[in-house]
Order: sequence, then C-alpha cells, then structure tokens
Amino acid sequence: MKLLKLIGSKLYLLIFSNLLLIIFLVLWQILPQIGVLKENYTSTPTRVLNSIVTLQQNGQLKVHVLISLKRIMFGLGIAIMVAVPLGLFIGRIKFLESLLDSFLQFFRQISALALFPVFILFFGIGETSKVAIIFWASLWPVLINTISGVKSVNPIYIKSVLTMGSGKFMTFVKVILPASIPSILTGIKLGSAYAVMVLVAAEMIGAQSGLGFLVNNSQEIFNTSLMYGAIVLLSILGILLNFILTFFEKKLVFWRKFDS
Repeated sequence: MKLLKLIGSKLYLLIFSNLLLIIFLVLWQILPQIGVLKENYTSTPTRVLNSIVTLQQNGQLKVHVLISLKRIMFGLGIAIMVAVPLGLFIGRIKFLESLLDSFLQFFRQISALALFPVFILFFGIGETSKVAIIFWASLWPVLINTISGVKSVNPIYIKSVLTMGSGKFMTFVKVILPASIPSILTGIKLGSAYAVMVLVAAEMIGAQSGLGFLVNNSQEIFNTSLMYGAIVLLSILGILLNFILTFFEKKLVFWRKFDS
C-alpha cells in the first residue's frame, strides 16, 4: 500500500512539473487538426515523432546526432581550454585585467553569427569554420564566469591561508581554484547552451549532415515534420548536455547543495 502511495505521489509530481509541456503538446496536436493552425506549417507531435522514427530506421539519426555532437564538443572543448586558464589569470592579476578589459569587452559584444562570414573567409566552408563559430559563442560565458568566480573568492580565506605560511601557488591550488569551480562549471553549462544555439547557423553553409543541416534542408524542401523533428532533437541534445554537466558538477562540487 505504501509502495502504491509512493508511486502515485511520484507520478503526480512528474505530471505537475511537466504540466505546461503536456498542455503545449496537446494543443499542438489538436489545433492543426481542427483547422485553427495550418498543419502544413505547424505539423503535429505525432507526425514529428514519426519523422524521428523514420530517421532512426534508415540510420540517419545516429549520423546527424553524432556529427553535431562532435562539432559541439570540439568547439566547446577548445573554448574551455582557452577560457579557463585565461580567466584564472585575469581574475588574479589586476594588471592583466586592466590591460585586457577593454579589449575583451569589445570583442565579447560581437555576435558569433555576425562573425560567421569572417570565419568562412579565413577557414573556408569546411569543419574548421563550423567549430570556430561554436568556439566563439561558447568562449565568452566560460571566460566571464571564470573571472567572476576567481574575483568572488572571499579574501578572508586567502589571507588566512597566507597567514598560516602557505605560498601563493598553494593558496591558488588549495583555495582559489576550488572556490572558483562552481562559477566555472556554470560558465561551461552556459557555453554548451550557446554552442547548441549557434549549431544551426554553423551547419547551414557547406554541411551535408548534422541536426542544423537537417533543420535548414527540411525547410528548403518544405518537410515541416522533419524540420520540427530536428528542432526537437536539438532541444533534447541541449538537455542531455546540461544533464551530463550537472552530474559532473554535483561530483566535483560535493560540498554544495543541489535541488533534487
């Protein structure tokens, strides 16, 4: 009996937490069928699901997802390798922050989409330009959050460790870096979201595969079900990336409380 009550309460919470999404899907299914929306333009959840199933059956789903994931991982990975060390140094060295502040503030305002033609001019329409635009979009949230994380470390902790005879390097390793990790991970999560957002633009030119290519190509051939299916898959990809990063965040920042 207790087990049934527990299952019932869990089911209730699951439905309640996803209530708006359920209502949206129901309306999306019904409104085109009763003529309120044009089905040719909006499709329906069932037709979108069928298009995804068809992709899976013909083996194209795996190809498109993996190529998009590879581009995101390369772009985001390079952004992390550049932004985290740079952000740690800028956050700790005031002279470096003063020197680079106006330079970074100028370039962070330039949209990755605005720079896409520049990337194509320099790198062509191959993989390099696609990774470059993802790198640029995800670089700034990681960098800014890393700098913020370092600067927000309580100075009392630093002074206490230095007073006890710790050197500057050990203070950085034992105090500053661990205290900055939550902010760095937040920046990486934001960077992954930006990477997914610009993926469509990155795959619009010169790509023959990928979820962004699928969105653009299906729109050109007026296959709205497949277009919405690719959009849904992009959303799921973003959710999965966020879930994975949150999992690692909980493992690394074990002293921090997270909402269940």
